[in-house]
Amino acid sequence: MRIGIVCYPTYGGSGVVATELGKALAEKGHEVHFIAYRTPARLDTLVENVFYHEVTFADYPLFERAPYETALSSTIVDVARFAHLDLLHVHYAIPHAATAFMAQQVLKAQGLFLPYITTLHGTDITLVGRDATYASVMTFSINQSNGVTAVSQWLRQETLNNFAITRSIEVIPNFVDLRRFRKSPKEHFRRAIAPRGEKILLHTSNFRKVKRTGDVVEIFYRISKQMPARLLLVGDGPERQQAEQRCRELGISDQVVFLGKLDPVEDVLAISDLFLLPSETESFGLAALEAMACHVPVIATKVGGLPEIVLDGQTGYLCAVGDIGDMAAKALSLLGDESRLKQFRAQAAAQAERYDMHLIVPRYEAYYMTVLQQAGVSER
Repeated sequence: MRIGIVCYPTYGGSGVVATELGKALAEKGHEVHFIAYRTPARLDTLVENVFYHEVTFADYPLFERAPYETALSSTIVDVARFAHLDLLHVHYAIPHAATAFMAQQVLKAQGLFLPYITTLHGTDITLVGRDATYASVMTFSINQSNGVTAVSQWLRQETLNNFAITRSIEVIPNFVDLRRFRKSPKEHFRRAIAPRGEKILLHTSNFRKVKRTGDVVEIFYRISKQMPARLLLVGDGPERQQAEQRCRELGISDQVVFLGKLDPVEDVLAISDLFLLPSETESFGLAALEAMACHVPVIATKVGGLPEIVLDGQTGYLCAVGDIGDMAAKALSLLGDESRLKQFRAQAAAQAERYDMHLIVPRYEAYYMTVLQQAGVSER
């Protein structure tokens, strides 16, 4: 099958999932064409059956902002025609569902039909999509999709509750490549971070307000007063400067390491004892899943799709949003009990196995075939 994948090329969850899915499909023999304005963060283009097409758009003085959506639709049309795509899979509804619909109409006028699937990832529904500026077009283009998927049961229901969606939504959860994340800790790396045997806590995100990075710092501060510990922060974004300033105010800057955008993240996960994810909302929680795949328990908030993957009291703990005291207390109780920490590590890894790439990717393949059959087209 020849599949086009449109995604944001960032470190956010939707871009990561789209890239990992494309690579997994290529490994199974499908021809995969990525379409984005920059090479996706986890894309190695030197992979058999993987192709990358960059969206270029002219910046004329007439335009206050470059017309990205039009350029993307045109690129989709070109790739579909010359690579003979069977199917287009767009990740994150805004603006990708609308650009896919536009490309589909252009191709239809040329005598070609390209079915497209829209995967909903979270903030395209829970945050941006609710803005009246986008809602009507987004709802229309999702309904025009030949298939729609969501990454969690919670996100599916949230979409149906807040938008007039007339199509069925298939839930296909995010996944993890256990071959990549089941790595032995690099002991020299751990000694460099924690030379006196300190516990290592980790947080990865894009440092947006919804991730509540400030809560991570406050939780760690309470932990550090009770036991020797280090905090690793992976990622970058608008809240980083504020987090750095708060570390200085609390006098913990020498215990906190800002690593910036880091790939592969599994090397850091492998040496960590606990993962902190105090988000205001998470449609799925891919970062938590990747942590558990590395045998790292998770302290997270009881929001969105997180309860579907983090088993409270087994693979970590779920707390109320903003309850820094409870999260710190739960973390201390776990880090202070080596036997229970070892048990939680094993249970976290076992839970991650349910989301193994080799179990989830075939569900996408089966869905692709269903969409093609329903659209009345066959593979070229």
